[in-house]
Parts: sequence; C-alpha cells; structure tokens
Amino acid sequence: MSLLNDRLDALRGPVPAKGHDARTLAALTTNPGCTRRALLDAAGIDKDAIAVHLGKPRPLAKSSLALRSGAVFEQQVKADGGAELLRLLREVLGLPLPEAAHTDLANVGTQDASLQVRHAYTRTAILEAVRSTSPARTLLDHPILQLTVAGNPVYLEPDVVAFQIDGVFHIVEIKSFAVVDGQADPAKVAAAVTQAAAYILALRELLDSEGIDQNKVSDDVILVMPRNFSRRATASVVDARKKVASLTRQLSRLTRIEPLLDTLPPHITFDLAPDQDNRPTRDPKALAEALQSTAARYTPTCRHFCDLAYVCRSEAREEGSIDVLGTAVRDDLGGIDHITTALRLSDGTREPSPDQSDLAAALQHAHAVHTQLRESA
Repeated sequence: MSLLNDRLDALRGPVPAKGHDARTLAALTTNPGCTRRALLDAAGIDKDAIAVHLGKPRPLAKSSLALRSGAVFEQQVKADGGAELLRLLREVLGLPLPEAAHTDLANVGTQDASLQVRHAYTRTAILEAVRSTSPARTLLDHPILQLTVAGNPVYLEPDVVAFQIDGVFHIVEIKSFAVVDGQADPAKVAAAVTQAAAYILALRELLDSEGIDQNKVSDDVILVMPRNFSRRATASVVDARKKVASLTRQLSRLTRIEPLLDTLPPHITFDLAPDQDNRPTRDPKALAEALQSTAARYTPTCRHFCDLAYVCRSEAREEGSIDVLGTAVRDDLGGIDHITTALRLSDGTREPSPDQSDLAAALQHAHAVHTQLRESA
C-alpha cells in the first residue's frame, strides 16, 4: 500500500488529497469506463482546479437561488422535530406510531463539532438503536457516516437516517426538485438514488465492523420532494439495489488501481506547482499533455457530474470522437469511433469493412434521404 500511495502522491504533487463525498462517489457509477476519472479520483486530485487552469471550468451546477430554495424546503420538512417527515414516513412505510424520537447531530459535543466527533456520536446512536429491544421509531438528523474508499476513510452526511423500523435502517434523501403529476425528472431521481447508495454502503460498513447483519440496512431509499409547484412535501420509496451494486463495483476498482497506473508514462504528474499564494504555475500546455496520457471516455452526461467535462469534451471534439454525439448515437454506430468515418461511410467515399457493411448501408440510406429532403426544401 505504501508504494501505491507513493505513486498516487506523485500524480497529485505536494498538496493534500481532495476527499470524496457522496456526490463524487455517485459519479463513479455514471461513467465507469473512464480511466482518467478513476486515476484522478484515486489520487485525490482536484479536478476543478485542473479545469480552471486549462481555461475550461465547469459552470456551477446550481444557482444560489436554487440552493436557498433547497435549504428552505429541507428545513420545512424537518421542522418541529421532524413532524412533517414522520407523517411522510408513516405513509410510505406504514408506521403505526404517531411519534418518534428525533436526534439532531448537526452540533454535538461542542458548538462547532468536527466530523470525527459527529461520526462518533452517530456510530454510538446507531449501535444503541440496533441493539435496543425497544420498538420505538427513531429519526437521526444530520448524521455522519464513514465509508472506506481506496483504503482511506471518507465522511458522508445523509439528510436523515430513519431507523428501528421493524429492525431495518432506511436512508432518507430530501430533494428540492418537484414531483409534477406524479412524475419527477428521471435523471435527477437517478442521481439522488445513486448518492443515497453511498450512504447505504457506509451504514452497512458500520454494522459489519461490529459483526451485525448488513441486511438490517434497506436497499429502499425514501425520497422526499415537493409536490407539483407547491412546497407541500411528498415521499416515495425507490429500489436502490442496482445503484448499490454498481457503486460497490466501482469502489472495488479504486482499490485495484495499480493496473491503470501501469498504463501511464513514467514520471507523469498532474501537479499544478502552486506558489506561496497557492496560484498554479504549471505550464497549461504541459498539464494538458499529461492529462491526455490518460484515457478519457467523454459523454454529454459528464457535464452534469464531472469537473473535467469541458476539458474532455474539447479533446473529444478535436479528435472527432463519436462520443460527443451521446451514448445513443455511439451505441447505434457501434464499431465506429470517429465522426469522419461515419460521414465517409454514409457518402460512399470509404469502403466499409466486412463487419461494417450493414451499418454502412443504413448510413447511406439516411444520407440519401437527407439529401433528397434538402434538395426538395
């Protein structure tokens, strides 16, 4: 492990490793084939700093207004000791009790408790609950869980852990995007469930460390969201088993990062060489060349979760990669890696290989239809 850490430290340079959180862990499942992200995440490299230095930063994912709106909605759901949240849990889980104990771990021990202190309190509360013979339902607010990532502990903060529900723990995620006419944005729901999968794994790791059955943590995630365009909350139960399995595979890949490191040129580094004022001094051209020594797998969805998305998109466009057109087009054009190849097959200026004959015929038909429509317009 020491040799591996030395290699990862050399990639990062003499700066502290950037830790993971639930969002970065969830992003691992969105594009699992990207070697570049796997390497940079394993080394704890600040991808946003690299993107900024290369002049291609990722825009803010949410506006300050959206962030404030989300905070207000969460406070509303948790107000009065979680009264509204308890009402929702009774509906979706069939709880028979009208009340539940509510514990807020946002500040414990001191006015400004550290993550380590809050994690210790969380651990104690969860273990006491799981070992208790009392059937009382309990809400744990602002808990801190810990998940081992590439041999290092990562602190995670779910919105709520609802536990002692028939002896099973549940993760509750409170999101500000709305459920309109019974439907929520599928991409946002998937992102929320993927994030919750990290919390499920962390809670199971805690129980497993004490020899407690991991099945006491439910695969079902409870999502709380506004109903229609009001602030009235609604809740639904979503099965997270596939997301949990996917994230487990990706975390396993991070712990087996050596094969990916072996593909890099010797002495490669992504060190930004910060000066005394923490301003990067690394030549951007040299940094870009170093980055290009890693295999990226850009897709348009990368813009929603990866700080390097616009760097990788620029590379993919310069290479004429078919990936910039999206996964659907890439899947339809399986076996064709570049847009130029597809265009030449469509206009007949490139002879297809035997395995491309059917695809070439389809492209030529599409090209003929497009030409006919354009001429008749």
